[in-house]
Amino acid sequence: MNGRHVEQPLDGVSLADDIRRWGMELGFDALGFAGIDLPEAEAGLEAWLRAGFHGDMDYMVRHGSKRTRPADLVPGTISVISARMNYWPEAGQGQAEAVLADKGRGYVARYALGRDYHKVLRARLQKLADRIADAVGPFGHRVFVDSAPVMEVALAQKAGIGWRGKHTLLLHREAGSYFFLGEIYVDLALPVDEPIGEHCGRCSRCIDACPTGAIIGPYKLDARRCISYLTIELQGSIPEALRSQMGSRIYGCDDCQLVCPWNRFARHTGEADFDIRNGLDGSRLADLFAWTEAEFRERMAGSPILRIGHERWLRNIAVALGNAPRSTEVIQALQARREDPSPLVREHVAWALAQHAVRTD
Repeated sequence: MNGRHVEQPLDGVSLADDIRRWGMELGFDALGFAGIDLPEAEAGLEAWLRAGFHGDMDYMVRHGSKRTRPADLVPGTISVISARMNYWPEAGQGQAEAVLADKGRGYVARYALGRDYHKVLRARLQKLADRIADAVGPFGHRVFVDSAPVMEVALAQKAGIGWRGKHTLLLHREAGSYFFLGEIYVDLALPVDEPIGEHCGRCSRCIDACPTGAIIGPYKLDARRCISYLTIELQGSIPEALRSQMGSRIYGCDDCQLVCPWNRFARHTGEADFDIRNGLDGSRLADLFAWTEAEFRERMAGSPILRIGHERWLRNIAVALGNAPRSTEVIQALQARREDPSPLVREHVAWALAQHAVRTD
């Protein structure tokens, strides 16, 4: 952590109020303050890793205690500023459900329809840190947006800006779950907020709605079965047993959120950077599958989708085409890539064509 503790006494309560106000002025929808002790989260993470639920995400193991002990990751950390920013597009629930119902269109998780949230939130959080420095002088800090071993949901819960739902995502009674999280680790002693109680009750809609059964119980996610993991994190072949369950979802999945009653209160984003780009809110699978690598890079520039690369993009779409209703458009799109240079793409195209060979629809 670069910086130093300020020498003059700080009025932590007054500073926290200022930080909250500055954050709202920068476009965040809520801010809270947490301490750095996460014993329950650490025990839960260790059990999750022992069970192998992290799949190929070996970095989860390599980071060790840095994920659950902020001061190990950034020495000098005393407090954590947790912030959330809404991303739910204006079209909302009905449009998302309509795309899922049309198996000829690719479904992209709603958070990924606009500009890369990492860049948007990181820039805003850095502006907030600069504003704090203007007020108190140089101080130690580091900004995070899903970019390092940080227990963002656990910290946000401790900071009082939501509770962990049974699908493991953060929820809030007045905002649902369609928001991003970001953090600033600081060497300032700030008053911590009170966590809020959970309000899921006996509801299990998210568990029941998961297409692949990845939510194996309340607050328990087997990432190896999660469509977000399969389409984004997994480097190689998607397990055949799960392909037919993925439907038309080509980047991430929102099913557990779409059925959550609290998302009736989700607020639409006012952030222009999260406006829909390239028609990704419901493009035809055959059209997306025809993109060359150059077209993919050009159209996905500035999008979080860019990081999976063209090969995995085609892999995901091939699976979706295999699940789509049989049509001349679908078969021709798949046949056009039967001899694709990538063995990974060829494998998934062959599977998709085999699906149609035995289908009667």
